[in-house]
Amino acid sequence: MKTVKARRPQPAIREGRAADQQRSANKAGSRGKPAAQPLQTPFAKTGATKKKPVSASEAARNRAKNLPDTGRSSTPATGTRKRGNSTVGMSRMIAQAIAKTTGAREVQGIKTPTEAVETTQTTIVHHGDKSGKNVKRAKRMKQRQGSQQELAFQQILREKRLASTEIEDDRLQKVLAYSGLGSRRDMEEVIEAERVTIGGRVATLGCKVSPGDEVRIDGKRVALKWPDRMVRIIMYHKQEGELVSRDDPEGRVTVFERLRRVYSSKWIAIGRLDFNTTGLLLFTTSGELANRMTHPSFQVEREYAVRVHGQLTPEQMKELTQGVKLDDGEAHFARIEDRGGEGSNHWYHVVIKEGRNREVRRMFEHFNIMVSRLTRIRFGMFSLPGRLKRGEFYELSETEVLAATKWAGLTMMGQVKD
Repeated sequence: MKTVKARRPQPAIREGRAADQQRSANKAGSRGKPAAQPLQTPFAKTGATKKKPVSASEAARNRAKNLPDTGRSSTPATGTRKRGNSTVGMSRMIAQAIAKTTGAREVQGIKTPTEAVETTQTTIVHHGDKSGKNVKRAKRMKQRQGSQQELAFQQILREKRLASTEIEDDRLQKVLAYSGLGSRRDMEEVIEAERVTIGGRVATLGCKVSPGDEVRIDGKRVALKWPDRMVRIIMYHKQEGELVSRDDPEGRVTVFERLRRVYSSKWIAIGRLDFNTTGLLLFTTSGELANRMTHPSFQVEREYAVRVHGQLTPEQMKELTQGVKLDDGEAHFARIEDRGGEGSNHWYHVVIKEGRNREVRRMFEHFNIMVSRLTRIRFGMFSLPGRLKRGEFYELSETEVLAATKWAGLTMMGQVKD
């Protein structure tokens, strides 16, 4: 059936209806009621519109909500009072609606669009220390995704877990530290104070624990975490003025405050860098991988870019490779390369196979040459990416972690191969 669109009445019909309303208003005025003002036709130049009647219940709801007058009335317009500007009432309604929306957002904890933009731009983490410092989280380096086949293989590696029967027993203080309850040294003090029990018996230093054992500290049960999933590794470009420590009594910024928290385990720093040294700093969730890369017996190379005031002679460079005596013993570079420079500044690349405290700086100071800048550019098989800016981090993909654990002679879960 064809629908016919409703058409507006003709001008003559509209004028007739207006005349009928005028006559009815005059009759009401002759009975003692105030006479109504002449009704304006839709073609009047004043631009006034006819008020629409509303029900009593709607009027009560409007009064309860404390809404402004919207130009509606429950009776026909028979009064002589002048009508106000309709835009004033509309602006009041908009203002009240904005205020109610803001109040509802505050009650529900919803951020305004401005606050949401500010939150996405900068993430500030407030740590509850005495200094009340605000530490900005490190940003993730932008990278491209691999192919679909590579992403599918990474998903398989990510979801793989070890069964509890495949996890070997380990020392109690090591498991407690891995669970994020504190450093290994702190856990040893807690065990020596007889505050830890295993299955209802007081634990001793050096005892081992296995999955399924009930461990309690001060009577409260502890949820132990085990290395049952794939190792995680991140590369962080350390800045000057950051301390490689979990806690600093002086309130300085630490690298662990800059990193994102990992809930399944905890980050372990692979080696250290001085307070004023920049460059590549590695973190992992595998204690065995950290031990393989930092222990002197494994002889893992560390390469540094060094800027000094002055220049070494060929004899001094040869002596540095042969060995110089320091306060804590003899030290030497595996290699040293002259990279040139401008003015009083000169650059060298050095390779060392151990990580004693301020060792590179002290070796140059042995010849009264001060180091003005020190940057680690390589640690073992890991090189500092050129796109990794200071204060940013990059987490290795599952395929890259698999290659790293194979290079270190470990399983993908960070265990020593049989």
